Amino acid sequence: MLVRLSWEYLRVRKRKVLAVIALQLVQSMAALMLPALNAAIINDGVLQSDIGKIWALGAVMLGVTILQVIAIASAIYVGAGLAMGLGAHLRARMFTKVQKFGRAELHSFGPASLITRSTNDVQQVQMVIHMTFTVIVMAPIMGIGGVVMAAAQDIVLSELFVIIIPVLGIFVAVMMIQLGPLYEVQQKRVDTINRILREQLTGVRVIRAFLRQRAEKKRFREANNNMRKVWLQIGTRWAFMMPVIQMLIGISSVAIVWFGGHRIEDGGMQVGSLIAFINYLMQILMAVMMASMMFMIVPRARVSAGRIGAVLDTDISIISSAAPTDLPPSPATFALENATVQFEDADRPVLDSINLSMPSGTTTAIVGGTGSGKTTLVHLLSRMVDPSPGHVSLGGIDLRDFDPSQLRKRIALVPQKAYLFAGTIASTVTGKRGADTFDEERIWRALDAAQATEFVEKLDKKLLSPIDPGGRNLSGGQRQRLTIARALYRAMAEDVDLIIFDDSFSALDFATDKKLRAALPDAIPNVAVLIVAQRISTIRGADQILVLDGGRDVGQGTHEELMETCSTYREIVASQLSAEETA
Repeated sequence: MLVRLSWEYLRVRKRKVLAVIALQLVQSMAALMLPALNAAIINDGVLQSDIGKIWALGAVMLGVTILQVIAIASAIYVGAGLAMGLGAHLRARMFTKVQKFGRAELHSFGPASLITRSTNDVQQVQMVIHMTFTVIVMAPIMGIGGVVMAAAQDIVLSELFVIIIPVLGIFVAVMMIQLGPLYEVQQKRVDTINRILREQLTGVRVIRAFLRQRAEKKRFREANNNMRKVWLQIGTRWAFMMPVIQMLIGISSVAIVWFGGHRIEDGGMQVGSLIAFINYLMQILMAVMMASMMFMIVPRARVSAGRIGAVLDTDISIISSAAPTDLPPSPATFALENATVQFEDADRPVLDSINLSMPSGTTTAIVGGTGSGKTTLVHLLSRMVDPSPGHVSLGGIDLRDFDPSQLRKRIALVPQKAYLFAGTIASTVTGKRGADTFDEERIWRALDAAQATEFVEKLDKKLLSPIDPGGRNLSGGQRQRLTIARALYRAMAEDVDLIIFDDSFSALDFATDKKLRAALPDAIPNVAVLIVAQRISTIRGADQILVLDGGRDVGQGTHEELMETCSTYREIVASQLSAEETA
């Protein structure tokens, strides 16, 4: 998976890849020439007292060094660009893929894991590619070239490599085998830490309200300790590996000096050649160490690549038709025909044989207890899930025949949880971040219908007033009204057939709720309105009300009709309104 993900990006950039390899080859050859030139200066210049030779060979060494610096700097620059580009490419692919996920795919991975895969896992793959271009390409050239050049200095002494290199290689291989599974566990525990932190930060008010601080601290401490244990296991192996490698290098150096000294004493080797041989030994061992470093990070990158690939290779349940049908002209009617939804892990349908039509210009309300399937019905309309069996249609055409991205342009949604992106009031309502000009008249109409004009006009910069991420600098009611204005802005001028209020009035007081609902018919006269709500006062004026109980349609009609025919609706009304209000 690591090779596949990398090659998909690098194969269209072969020239840069070849340039990196060529530059690394040049700088490696230059590095291999330097010890030989140094040996020549000692043997032919210093020992022979030939000053001219020393200057001439010194000038050659200087030129080779400058060439090496230029080559390695260029290789690192190009290689780093390729690695960073790959990281950006993978993050873009992950983001695009996740945007196409339906409810099932999002539930399968979870937000915390998707965040880790898009950041930490991509970083691991990016790092290994960067190290490949800066280290792994150079390591075999330095290792093989060092052996050849050392043998050229003294073939007898180079026999020591037959012992040194296999011992070092076996040690590195054993460490790599041990570290691979640990890196896999590490990434899973990073997921756990992210998930717990996300839950605790999101639910900090609930934790304080129910005095759960001690329990949550314990929960985080356990996850943190598990993370610490696996890091200690990895760190311990690294801490053991480095001294062993240094010891092997030291023993090798002592052995070469010992046997090399005897070779010089016997006249079979010159002093300069011994110094060059020691330098080549260092280059060979450094190449082995660089390769070992790659072997240490490759297992983790391989695990990360597998996790990224799992997201990219996920089969999306909500897919576009091979030949998508054009959307019908607006206004068009959304309708459900015997729509049933049952998830794989459920023992009964979440929605069971629902029939509902929402003509343009009408208001439809959905009411029911917790878990009755209200939100699932909203997901059906936006095609986050598909019915099986049954149909959901727009203008009489099944939603599965449309391109999902085009279909969703016909729906304006006010979600249950109001969330605002960072920007200004204007960019929040229009959804156009970074734009210089806005349709101010349309923005004010949307704000006025959403009952947000009053508080916006009191802000110093009005439409240009800043909004913090999530709308943290606004109250809950203000966030909710801006979220509603954002949907109304779209519905006022674009081809929107349905606007959905998914329990969106809960943060509003009764007076604001009433004014907002009264303003909807004039603000969006040709758009069907769907209100999912818990408060009877919010929905009692709807043209039709659907009552859900356990995913089943137990009543459908106006408030007055349901009061006579539906016991479930009467129970809900009785729990909220007095006898006088009910009448």
